[in-house]
Amino acid sequence: MNDEPQVRTSDGSRSGWLPSRREVLGLGGALALGGGIAGALSWHQRHESGLRSRVFIGRADHYEADIESVLSEAFGALGITAAEIKGKRILLKPNLVETARGALHINTHPRVVAAAVETFRRFGAGEILVAEGQGHRRDSWLVLEESGMDGALADARVPFVDLNHDGFGVVPNGGGATPFATLCIPDTVRTADWVVSLPKMKTHHWAGITCAMKNMFGIMPGTVYGWPKNLLHWAGIPESIVDINKTVPTALSIVDGIVGMEGDGPIMGSPKAAGCLLVGRNAAAIDATCARVMGLNPYGVSYLTAASGRLGPIHEENIVQCGATISSVRAQFDIVDVPHLESVRGRSSGNA
Repeated sequence: MNDEPQVRTSDGSRSGWLPSRREVLGLGGALALGGGIAGALSWHQRHESGLRSRVFIGRADHYEADIESVLSEAFGALGITAAEIKGKRILLKPNLVETARGALHINTHPRVVAAAVETFRRFGAGEILVAEGQGHRRDSWLVLEESGMDGALADARVPFVDLNHDGFGVVPNGGGATPFATLCIPDTVRTADWVVSLPKMKTHHWAGITCAMKNMFGIMPGTVYGWPKNLLHWAGIPESIVDINKTVPTALSIVDGIVGMEGDGPIMGSPKAAGCLLVGRNAAAIDATCARVMGLNPYGVSYLTAASGRLGPIHEENIVQCGATISSVRAQFDIVDVPHLESVRGRSSGNA
């Protein structure tokens, strides 16, 4: 079809700036084993010169907690004002990858989404939409029903848009990590004033972790990229994560870490409670902080290494932590024992 993403280079080569697996393993392995730490961190300091981002961690031990109050505190800590939001079209993008009735650890919990809706509404948002283009089940309405999201959206009086079947426009690829010269972005996403990533905190059997940045896979229409976004997987998951986030920057990320997933994520893993919500304006900084909360090594996550200095900071000295401390919510997440994730496990570096 004419609107398929186009290959940028005639020889099929990539841009060359994404770090190789050997570089990622070397950097992550040095940190995990305790050797070469100064050199590894100085690499990020050079790439992140002048970058600073604030990440808020809020305690929420269960889904009956006052999540809306936590988000209001986060907005204040991040300097988000009503003047920024008043009259804006807000797109909330949760993670609705798959469903199993009663399984709270697979998808973003409906109460987190509902709290985000009410928070943006109180700050004067003009329109609020919830949208997803899930990568596995093609029946979006079944996913909404089995996840409990349909009832929450009905109560909140918020419409849902199926991004897999939305109209789309072809835009230049802002990242240059994959061979795609253009990306097909749904109209609902392109016309939003604020795109807000609302992921679940999970491990991922290919990417290592899936939080704010990987969650953006779900904006890509299945009618173009297939199920489960096959073209993006073939182009490279870390590369695609970088390209999507560079092309469609998020204004805010709210990570559901109240009950996350460990092990064989993003679908087959086990529940893991961290009892927290993470909120920030920069998705790379949020994901690096999530990795530290999960007891994992952010420098071993290849898409974060690629994002360092290009999409935001991941070095802890460049992330201003507010709210609860990392150490107060840290929960060691198990991760599948496969060679390509060896750099992700091991000692995490993070603020106390």
